[in-house]
Amino acid sequence: MAFDLTHVWSTMSPLSKGIFLILVVMAIASIGVTIERWLAFGRSGKESKIFAQKASPLIEEWKVDELVELAKKHDNSALARLFGATSGRFLRGYEDLHEGGMTPVEMARNESERRKEAIGAELRRGMGVIATVGSIAPFVGLLGTVVGIIAAFQGIGQSGAGGIGAVSAGIAEALIETAFGLMVAIPAVIMFNYLTARVATIELALARSVGELLDEMENHYGRSAKRSGKQAAA
Repeated sequence: MAFDLTHVWSTMSPLSKGIFLILVVMAIASIGVTIERWLAFGRSGKESKIFAQKASPLIEEWKVDELVELAKKHDNSALARLFGATSGRFLRGYEDLHEGGMTPVEMARNESERRKEAIGAELRRGMGVIATVGSIAPFVGLLGTVVGIIAAFQGIGQSGAGGIGAVSAGIAEALIETAFGLMVAIPAVIMFNYLTARVATIELALARSVGELLDEMENHYGRSAKRSGKQAAA
């Protein structure tokens, strides 16, 4: 029996064709999400490098207000969004210093935790689609195979022919659905693991960077508090 995809498609039942098209859509969706996330990570990484180079002297000179303004100019950078939100909350903390019991550094730390969670969710956007495709594509392909085998046996019953030769062609064509399901699922699992590792690396870098920023805030706030105490004592 010559393997001909055109012939296989023409002999498929409408239900089998529908299942095959579902697998095609799933493959396109997983590839699309992977490409979109890969481009987003690359764009964010480039923006973050540019932001880090510009932000470093501002942090050394402790120009927090300029750091906040700089972060607004790099919306595509996860690092800039995190630094901007944390620094902005630190500055607002000075305005509310006498209205609550939390220090500006504590407010900034809490804001950084909330923003890291939001950025993490944004980094994982669409990855649930890839995970779903990797999980269910083999079963969708298996469903197509079962439907194809049922159709093959129904054809035997209608024609009255018997023997393995009468069903071998139909079963072979039906198994294509399972093979295609695996072809969709295996790359999806690989892509999901790759993207998960990228997200974990980005989150680790963000946590380390904002931790250093919070250390600087704690240091500068401690110095200003000591100066204020000495002036009050004098």
